Amino acid sequence: MKALVTFMSTAGGRWLRIIVGAALIAVGIMLGGGWWALAAVGAVFVLVGAFNVCLLAPLAGLPVSGSALRR
Repeated sequence: MKALVTFMSTAGGRWLRIIVGAALIAVGIMLGGGWWALAAVGAVFVLVGAFNVCLLAPLAGLPVSGSALRR
């Protein structure tokens, strides 16, 4: 778990979250209906990537902030 959180705090991890989030938003919008929930999850991915936050970090006992994780 710590390896995943460490990767997600890097620039590559942040971009991965943003790209996956954008894809989820696109799929949710294209499918419509109840799939809008998928778009909402995608928005969360984009936001946490953009703001450099890792929501899984507390599960591994690490700080939420990406900059604090890299220190």
